[in-house]
Amino acid sequence: MMMRRLVMAAVACAVAVAGPLPAAQATDTLPASGRFSFDTANGILPTWASEDIILVGISPGSVVTASSNLTARVSVPIIAKTGTANAAGGGFRLVNTATGKSVRCANPTIDTRARLVDCILADGTNATLFRIPDIRTRARFSGSSTTTTIFRGVELRINGKVQADYLNAELTTTAFSPYITVGTGDLIVARDR
Repeated sequence: MMMRRLVMAAVACAVAVAGPLPAAQATDTLPASGRFSFDTANGILPTWASEDIILVGISPGSVVTASSNLTARVSVPIIAKTGTANAAGGGFRLVNTATGKSVRCANPTIDTRARLVDCILADGTNATLFRIPDIRTRARFSGSSTTTTIFRGVELRINGKVQADYLNAELTTTAFSPYITVGTGDLIVARDR
């Protein structure tokens, strides 16, 4: 059931951006492995901390904060692929430690063509919280049984003013803006040939 929800979220995200796919372009969902990881940008964690906002991992995803408390690495495993949409397991939460309010980004779908990251919120609805304004490099490697695609320098920003306003309202803060890079990372996806 969760896999079906992830696939539907990925397809909905792609259709919303690109329009309906002709039958000849429809793609199947395939099991995949790999990881999507990003490091928070300079100044993000201190800004969030000044507003009592922290990042917490949702298993099997993780958040590891540097000993300096200046950056954190968010990492989620890739579990499926539908066209350019890569579904991950786990996720992360943004938590206001002063109020206890949080926003969950569970089972994110990273779509490299639509350049969006779609999340399942705590109420089960989908929200495209992040956009991907830039991907620095892409490479594809084919082995005897798998194909691996690597995207480096995947830049993340809040997906516009509506999503920034949503995060600010939900977390009782003013820390979120669509104009600032939240983080930059890598997406590695391997699938059977």
